[in-house]
Amino acid sequence: MTVASKFSQKLVAGAVILAVGAASMGYATEAEARRAGGPGFAKVSFEELDTNGDGQISQAEIDAHRLARFEAMDTNGDGGLSVEELVAAAKEGAEERMQKRAERMVEKRDANNDGKVTADEVGSERFGRMIERVDSDGNGSISKEEFEAAKAKFAEKRGKKRAKSE
Repeated sequence: MTVASKFSQKLVAGAVILAVGAASMGYATEAEARRAGGPGFAKVSFEELDTNGDGQISQAEIDAHRLARFEAMDTNGDGGLSVEELVAAAKEGAEERMQKRAERMVEKRDANNDGKVTADEVGSERFGRMIERVDSDGNGSISKEEFEAAKAKFAEKRGKKRAKSE
């Protein structure tokens, strides 16, 4: 199999996942789902979609997955998703991501393994490195201009990362 063929397969697989995610979340387009960061839309695995285990994802399997996701979000069972139900689904996804992020932070920083992060464990070395990176004139402090420039650079990097994921 050529490199181009492998790339094409990965591209098709990614498109399928995005399409399923968009449909699962009730978004009109894949781009709308990506912009909204639909809760967990990209986390579905091939095995979850291939419910009969035949190594292929059929339209029926995609439709069943989409319907199951929709029904899970339709908490009052009225067949429609209200603003409140969509917000609740988005919050659930965000809470899961924040939970994992907090767990990683405690795992990395909790030097005495008490399950908490103290101010000392967070450490000032991180903020010292920030000053070194942002202090363009080398005076040991950050001016408003340096701060704004760093903010703009970070926003630009973040935008590029988002663009790559779309």
